[in-house]
Amino acid sequence: MKDQKPTTLVQVPTGIPGLDHVLRGGLPAGQLYLVEGTSGAGKTTLGLQFLLEGVRRGEQVLWCTLAETESQLVSTAASHGWDLSSISIVNVADAGGDQASLPEGEYSFFSPGDIELTDVIKSIVEVADRLQPRRVVFDPFSDVKLLARDALRYRRQLLQLREHFARMGATVLLIQEQGLESPSDPAGEGVVHGILALYQHAPDYGRPRRRLRVHKMRGLNFREGFHDISLQRGGLVVFPRLVAGEHAVADVSQEVSSGVPQLDHMLGGGADRGSSLLVMGPSGAGKSTICSQYARASADRGEKVAVYLFDETRRAFLARTDGMQMGVRAAVEAGYVDVVQVNPAEFSPGEFAHTVRRAVEAQGARLVVIDSLNGYLAGMPEEKHLAMHMHELLTYLSLRNVLTLVTLNQHGLVGDTPSTPVDVSYLADSAVLIRYFEATGAVRRAVSVVKRRWGAHEVLIREMTLGQGGVRVGEPLTSFRGVLTGQPDWTGDSQELSAR
Repeated sequence: MKDQKPTTLVQVPTGIPGLDHVLRGGLPAGQLYLVEGTSGAGKTTLGLQFLLEGVRRGEQVLWCTLAETESQLVSTAASHGWDLSSISIVNVADAGGDQASLPEGEYSFFSPGDIELTDVIKSIVEVADRLQPRRVVFDPFSDVKLLARDALRYRRQLLQLREHFARMGATVLLIQEQGLESPSDPAGEGVVHGILALYQHAPDYGRPRRRLRVHKMRGLNFREGFHDISLQRGGLVVFPRLVAGEHAVADVSQEVSSGVPQLDHMLGGGADRGSSLLVMGPSGAGKSTICSQYARASADRGEKVAVYLFDETRRAFLARTDGMQMGVRAAVEAGYVDVVQVNPAEFSPGEFAHTVRRAVEAQGARLVVIDSLNGYLAGMPEEKHLAMHMHELLTYLSLRNVLTLVTLNQHGLVGDTPSTPVDVSYLADSAVLIRYFEATGAVRRAVSVVKRRWGAHEVLIREMTLGQGGVRVGEPLTSFRGVLTGQPDWTGDSQELSAR
């Protein structure tokens, strides 16, 4: 027996860059694939994009249907701005001819389903032989399963179609409606080369969340797991699940200045390049102002900055920095700082991660600000996955040598015990804590560095004020005890307290 040489895998681009990334190049050519999903998940849109990519490459393509008319399909395509004039559209619903219109009692030996299915399959084969397409989409193929009436006959018809299209080298998508009660199709899963599943979830508030998963793909090392998708004008957009380890670059050791010497001193010289800094505190304590200080300092060094706002509007952010004369607006107008207002009800974790990746890889951002983690949490469909998404994103930014600032709003004011909706402090490399405290008849702010993973830091508690120019950090509060409780005791001289 002669040794067989391994064949080179030829992959067909789907016309959806994110999906091709998940498949590491596209679908293996000349095979049969099942595309499953509930109504409205984006199956038809995916099929149209697959055929339009074939048209763009000069291939003959075919769309077969049993239910949807050509005018309905053209109307769907028009909503995306697509022209289907180069796609052959065939409706095989009338394959039974005159006999299909006879009443059920006129059939002698076979049920109407048996005769109609035979005619439909014959019509598909005849059309394919005449057009010799390189890409075929059958939508909905669920109707063929209904005509078969039993799993064995359905499987046999699938095998017949698979062998016929394989001989002509066509890549075929069979689009099938997936019911909630019967989410899988055992009869077809063993016959097809791969299965793409689309999912849709409607949260209590906001737009539907859609996801894609490759259930099966023979002979292909695809990216497993769920990948967020978005149905937009212009087609389906796939946001591949972020795998931080795939994006590492050479390590850079550098301390990043905030522009406030005292704050840099508290951090042991400055925040570390490629690290994450968590700024925690109650509302209004100055978390966003510290982030703005870092953004302006980075812009002064000629570095790109990306700021993502979840809690306040872009207008309010710039107005606040204008009021403190921090000069952030000038950096925005010069193109160094990009301020993006994110609506938590309109995004998915995968889409946000893709947006951050684009800012880092395409625009060269060296500082990323996420303000705040509470807003990010509000936009998550499932709270339990927050830590996993955030960990992967922070790891990715670290491997790209990007400094990341994340704010976390804590509930509670003076004298209250602060609480957070989720504990993610262990994810950050450094942490800055801001507290309100009462002294001499006024509410003041105290700041301290409670963690720095990559080196030593100052352990003293200092007073922090906000004013013209931004953040100011004062002397250590050595004569107070219990500052972080909000109601400290004065341990120094009474005259010194009056002077303060």
